Amino acid sequence: MSNIDLSVKIGKMTLKNPVLLASGTVGYGNEISEFTDLSKIGAIVTKSVSLNPRKGNPPQRVVETASGMLNAIGLANVGVETFAKEKIPFLEKVKSDVICNIAASSIEEYVECVNILKDFAIIKGFEINVSCPNVKEGGLIFGNDISAVGRITEKVRAITDKTVILKLSPNNANITDFAEVARKEGADAVTATNTLIGTAFNIWTRRPKIKNITGGLSGPAIKPVALAKVLEISRKVDIPIIASGGIMNWEDAIEFMIAGASAFQLGTVNFINPNAGVEIIDGLKQYCKKVGITKLSDITATYRL
Repeated sequence: MSNIDLSVKIGKMTLKNPVLLASGTVGYGNEISEFTDLSKIGAIVTKSVSLNPRKGNPPQRVVETASGMLNAIGLANVGVETFAKEKIPFLEKVKSDVICNIAASSIEEYVECVNILKDFAIIKGFEINVSCPNVKEGGLIFGNDISAVGRITEKVRAITDKTVILKLSPNNANITDFAEVARKEGADAVTATNTLIGTAFNIWTRRPKIKNITGGLSGPAIKPVALAKVLEISRKVDIPIIASGGIMNWEDAIEFMIAGASAFQLGTVNFINPNAGVEIIDGLKQYCKKVGITKLSDITATYRL
């Protein structure tokens, strides 16, 4: 049992393990590199990249909540040209696959960003963010418009043969419909899910704690919701799922894989324990030994209802 296979195939990517670092929680990789060995991680999902630089929302932008956090960063980023010039050189030195998260306010912008970045060898795939709840244009609007999600998927698929992943919103009535249209239009996988919409108030001023009023809720508080979304997609749509939502340890990760995930992303936990990904990899190996399997992917979608 010494040779445990943690590898997972998603589209044209074969990742050495299913541990991904979620977009927006590790910057562009260099920010967390001093605290963990990125070469051991299955893939880094970059902070969202848009065509032009974005300042994001004004502060206060982050608030702690019970078992989680609210954020309304607003997709602040350096823009695609600066990303290509200043961030990719670091990522090329890291012995880990890179998935570039793309955010946009129009279908044309998604396509243009992917077109600019598609020939960089270090970028193995694109996570198309159609579900950010913290921006007034794009994001949440696209995430709740099934025809727009279909068109975005179709247009991006047409210009790259690299892995295309649609990051879906939990803030709609039926996530399986969105997963199905993504599959139909050529997506290789979906990420389930993005953050839930939430808010918080200062009881003394009676004002929202976040300047944007609402933000995206992440962390352990949303795990049961995210787990249910993964299970729902797994039961109804034949597409690989990358789970995201409140994963704090290897037990959480295994639970998502049993529910149907092929891989998973670590987000809020990176702020608490930047080395969580490496620790979880060790836990996954020990789990495989304990249950007597040599290939971790064998547990995906093995739920018993």
